[in-house]
Amino acid sequence: MSASTETNVEKPKAKAYKGRLSVPPNVSNADEDDVPLMETFGVIPRTFDKKDYLEVEYVELFKQQHERNKREHHTDRYFNNKLIVRRGQSFKIRIDFNRPYNPEKDQFWVEYVIGRYPQQSKGTYIPIPIVEQLEVGKWGAQITHKDYTSVTLSILSSPSCIIGKFRMYIAVLTPHGILRTPRKSETDTYILFNPWCKEDAVYMDDEQEREEYVMNDSGVIFHGDVSNIKKRSWGYGQFDEQILDACLFLMDKAQLDLSGRGNPIKISRIGSAVINGKDDDGVIAGNWNSDYTYGVAPSAWTGSVEILLEYYSSKMSVKYGQCWVFAGVFTTFLRCLGIPARLVTNYFSAHDKDANVQNDVYLDEDGKPNTKLTKDSIWNYHCWNEAWMTRPDLPVGFGGWQAVDSTPQENSDGMYRCGPASVQAIKHGHVCFQFDTPFLFAEVNSDIVYYKVMKDGTREVQFIDKTHVGQKLLTKEIGGDGPLDITDLYKFSEGTEEERLALEAALMYGVKKEFQEEGQFLSAFDTTMEFQEEDAIFGSDFKVTLTFKNQSSNHYTLSTSLVGNVVFYTGVLKAEFKNKTIQVALAPSSTKTVDVQIKAGEYMSNIAEQAALHFFVTARINETKKIMAKQKIVVLLVPKLRLTTTGEKIVGKEMTAVVEFTNPLKKKLQNVTLRMAGPRIMENKTQTYNEIPANATVTWKETCTPMVSGKRKIIATLDSETLRHVYGELDVEILHGDN
Repeated sequence: MSASTETNVEKPKAKAYKGRLSVPPNVSNADEDDVPLMETFGVIPRTFDKKDYLEVEYVELFKQQHERNKREHHTDRYFNNKLIVRRGQSFKIRIDFNRPYNPEKDQFWVEYVIGRYPQQSKGTYIPIPIVEQLEVGKWGAQITHKDYTSVTLSILSSPSCIIGKFRMYIAVLTPHGILRTPRKSETDTYILFNPWCKEDAVYMDDEQEREEYVMNDSGVIFHGDVSNIKKRSWGYGQFDEQILDACLFLMDKAQLDLSGRGNPIKISRIGSAVINGKDDDGVIAGNWNSDYTYGVAPSAWTGSVEILLEYYSSKMSVKYGQCWVFAGVFTTFLRCLGIPARLVTNYFSAHDKDANVQNDVYLDEDGKPNTKLTKDSIWNYHCWNEAWMTRPDLPVGFGGWQAVDSTPQENSDGMYRCGPASVQAIKHGHVCFQFDTPFLFAEVNSDIVYYKVMKDGTREVQFIDKTHVGQKLLTKEIGGDGPLDITDLYKFSEGTEEERLALEAALMYGVKKEFQEEGQFLSAFDTTMEFQEEDAIFGSDFKVTLTFKNQSSNHYTLSTSLVGNVVFYTGVLKAEFKNKTIQVALAPSSTKTVDVQIKAGEYMSNIAEQAALHFFVTARINETKKIMAKQKIVVLLVPKLRLTTTGEKIVGKEMTAVVEFTNPLKKKLQNVTLRMAGPRIMENKTQTYNEIPANATVTWKETCTPMVSGKRKIIATLDSETLRHVYGELDVEILHGDN
């Protein structure tokens, strides 16, 4: 393992590895081999004495939070007492020898080793030579100061090196062999991606963006529906204790070879697989059936830390998650390793199973939905991630934001994973570019095709809705908690020349599409139908209004059907609660409105956890036999938790967080669980109540001691079988202890 030669450390011979492998796969950062303290060049004479040569007595890494290495590398927020640096950027160490260093007769170097079977060609054994001048892009160590028996080095790492936890050794050359320092965990060094380094594949040139997408340890998840956008906070906690080790373990779990761990493309792809537990016992077990008896309801989590630590400890998938949970934990994983990342919500997200960019809805001859034939569904919203990186595997111009999705929807190359897919490629229809670009293109660009099915089985297209899917894509704004609309990053405006060209590109690259006519079905209608609802509060009555407009000179009669279903947020119907037929007469050039009353008693017995109701309205024009259709999601308003604090908000001093909740329903809530947490301010806390009577108020107090100053966030959730997705949050300004 000398700097001049590459040898593997001797070890007992194990089983033979067949084929092209000379050594076993090196897929574990945690595993290690013993490195010889003395690597001899031959027979050692009896007169040889180690004390005659330069000997290392101590290595100072300047690894404390307040010292320059962590401050300059933006790693001072990690709750970790080891040295943490970012690749492609220099850092300082000091070596204390047993005597003054004499460059004319003494030769030493620094070595970094990761995993087992260290090899220089694989980047798992890194000898760092002492050089006169550091060279950008290469490993090197420069002596910057000498003080009697001490030498201070400035070490520059390669901007493409492996990221992970390295073991450090100092090697001294003697005539008879190489002397090394013994293995010491205190000198272990973490090397991470560096968005501040221009040579790094994840370089991001805007400081505000780096602060938001790498350093921000809390965020906002948008949910609800496009006409009633809701938000909740999520604690990423990428700097919390043990989270860095947990994230490195995930790459071990995914069996990503150490030599590939300098590549953000590979890391984000395996991350999208290992975050879900669908086929590899990954971090989170998905559950969309509303039965969470053996775990935690997805809506009850306050953030990623509790989930990752439980998985790191148990090595078993944590129950349970849905899309925003997968995306929240994935954000933590990416940001923790230094890859800029953000969480994205797509409203009306299509799940394309046959890659035809089409969602098929079947109606009977009277215009009523045929649920037996209609198998496709559209999610009210769906969350995924974007990771920032170059894409040297694609043509120029397709780097930047890459879509990655860890929710297990479809199999990709033998595993449930998705991406990274260039957002630019998705927008321009270049679905031939890896990875999984056709699937993501369809999520934002599918058409809804309405068929009328005759009694003899024949099908007739009624019209195509080209604008329903992918209506809005949102992420958190930089420096605030509001939404940033990024729809135009994924798709051109509907009906534009650019949008048509993107679709043609997708078709050229192999995406199937049965219908390509430009609006011939929609343009044939001279009547319109609109659907509106008043504020719909969970557990209360409300009304919906249908507005019909006749733009022709003809008299029309409409046979209208309104069907209401309780629906999961994935678009899957749970139970029908309303089925009403309405006859409407329209005079020429007239407008008519019809109010339909929705009673709480109709939907409450079957309400699903996100309190979403799906209305499907069809109207058959009896004179022309044409059918109009409209789908609408109504998300009921649920109460919020009220959070306050008492006591001084100062680092190191105890304060109290208070959660208050009033049950708004006319019945008691049973088996209620409250959760509260805040990155670097409060660990996860839980409080349970057997029941909360109707209109009753409960107050929960918890003490905590902030660990860092600045603007922090406390997040709380409430969960019960009757009422879920109840959230609360509070921004608090924590002062320094000396203020």
